Amino acid sequence: MKAATTQGFGTNAVLIVQDTKRPPVGPDEVLVEVYASSVNPKDWKLNFNISAFMPKLGGLITPFIIGDDLAGIVVEKGSKVTGFELGDEVYGMNMRLRTTACAEYASIGQRFIAHKPKNITFKEAASVPLAAQTALQAFQIGGLNSGDKILIVGASGGVGTFAVQIAKAMGAHVTGVCSGRNTEMVTRLGADEVIDYTTQDYLNDSASNNKSFDMVLDATSYESLSSCSSLLKENGIYVTTAGNGTAHLNLIKDNLRYRKQKSKVVIVDSITQDLETLKGFIEQGLVKPVVDGEYSLENIHDAYLRSKTGRAAGKIVINIKESEEKKTESVTG
Repeated sequence: MKAATTQGFGTNAVLIVQDTKRPPVGPDEVLVEVYASSVNPKDWKLNFNISAFMPKLGGLITPFIIGDDLAGIVVEKGSKVTGFELGDEVYGMNMRLRTTACAEYASIGQRFIAHKPKNITFKEAASVPLAAQTALQAFQIGGLNSGDKILIVGASGGVGTFAVQIAKAMGAHVTGVCSGRNTEMVTRLGADEVIDYTTQDYLNDSASNNKSFDMVLDATSYESLSSCSSLLKENGIYVTTAGNGTAHLNLIKDNLRYRKQKSKVVIVDSITQDLETLKGFIEQGLVKPVVDGEYSLENIHDAYLRSKTGRAAGKIVINIKESEEKKTESVTG
């Protein structure tokens, strides 16, 4: 099968597409024929860097296959798998160190997948798992309730576009922060108010600096409870998507400094129940994936470059295989 892997070592490593063996299927896993995957900042911040510094030892170590998100069809299942049958359309992600989604076939544990929403394409479905579950789980650990006021920093990015829609689906009043070129899109996604950070200092302007928010979700990882404290109510909570050491150090310091306001880091995991919740939102029309661009597997390097700019509006999708629905559109259209 063809898969996106790294070749070379260290700073000389490059991302290429090469032939490799299909992954084995464990008793609790399914083999998915992958139709689409997506690119997340984690891929080039962590996965690629780790693989680039892992020597291949003359072929003794199998290629490090890139990618977490996937959408496709179940073609094989392990002996202990229940709830999924051959031919089922599924979506999900696996956050294990050696990821395998940007490939023609991927094995994945049944606890990490759910049935694909019926009203979106494979490409749209592949954009959902990591980013949307990050947003949903941030709201879960932050205790977001209907009627709460939330500020979403980075509202036009992969996590942010889902966060705006999920927060609205949960009944919250949403204020999004993004650049001026994306304010119209964020408004269209359902934000009640949008702040253009290029023209307004949302951390210090009196219009936003009034301790009015129950929760701040920082999808950019640039802020902290310290910088956002003045935006939050007395018992407000700051949640960040940053999972690095600096974020955890800031969390400890801020939670010691601020007695009533709290700071938390969301460490996303793929859970069937959460994917089913998102499936419900999507099929009800409450959440729709926003795709910044589509790239073929052969052009995955360009997709990485786009992600690295930090300017993607929504998710970056990797087309692995043309689906029958697309082929039908081509014939009838």
